[in-house]
Amino acid sequence: MAVDTSPRTTTWTHVDGEWLPGNPPLIGPTSHAMWLASTVFDGARWFDGIAPDLDLHCQRINRSALAMGLKPVKTPEEIEALAWEGIKKFDGKTPLYIKPMYWGEHGTAGSVVAVDGESTRFALCLFEAPLGGQGGISLTVSPFRRPSPETAMTDAKAGSLYPNSGRMILEARKRGFDNALACDMNGNVAETASSNVFMVKDGIVYTPVANRTFLAGITRARVIGLLRQEGFEVREETLSVEQFMAADEIFTSGNFSKVVGVTRLDSREFQQGPIARKALELYMDWAFGRSISEE
Repeated sequence: MAVDTSPRTTTWTHVDGEWLPGNPPLIGPTSHAMWLASTVFDGARWFDGIAPDLDLHCQRINRSALAMGLKPVKTPEEIEALAWEGIKKFDGKTPLYIKPMYWGEHGTAGSVVAVDGESTRFALCLFEAPLGGQGGISLTVSPFRRPSPETAMTDAKAGSLYPNSGRMILEARKRGFDNALACDMNGNVAETASSNVFMVKDGIVYTPVANRTFLAGITRARVIGLLRQEGFEVREETLSVEQFMAADEIFTSGNFSKVVGVTRLDSREFQQGPIARKALELYMDWAFGRSISEE
């Protein structure tokens, strides 16, 4: 039976020295990655001629590979150069997602469960993906938790972490929400199911302290730095669900949609607040190399 492997948007993937269109078959049923989940990835964005922090994303994918026990076969600089090469294959108008990936093909001789780093493979996939989040999103507190570093590969952007995020989102959508607010194993807020999260109270910006239960993202760090440079007080602290419910505003940060306001958390309605709007403005000004005085 023929299987449709075509992507839903224009896609190019660089693997084994060549660019391939669509969704090329790369992993077989005996591949370690297929049945034992030795995959890591990263994600950068291109839009309007820019790719903010692309270099940092290319560096992080190699750190994730090492944490998984894989052996990086490309330098960050090589990955970045390939990304810019791939960007030229598109129309130059539609935003792109830039996804470098590593995976293992074989297990070690002593234990098939442990990945053999010498079998590492690499691919770089670029596909069209509009920036999302306009209009704000709704959140509900998830009944599921983020794992601790003792129980999962939380120090890597590992594919194996994302089924947990996926079930959070599916459960939230069944209850009429866009996404989920995820807590760590101690019940403190970690992030959403797919992005980092901030809250504002009395003009002070708060975000969960990086405790290795969630990926403290590149966009998160950029937003924190830009807000502090603008004079805002930003605190990284252990935060409870109750604090978020009592917040003046909530917003998220992430590579896929950058900065997005939260309009509802369970029964609490929120306005898309001024600090969320300012965070997005500051991010875009930085990304495009603009200064506030130019506006």
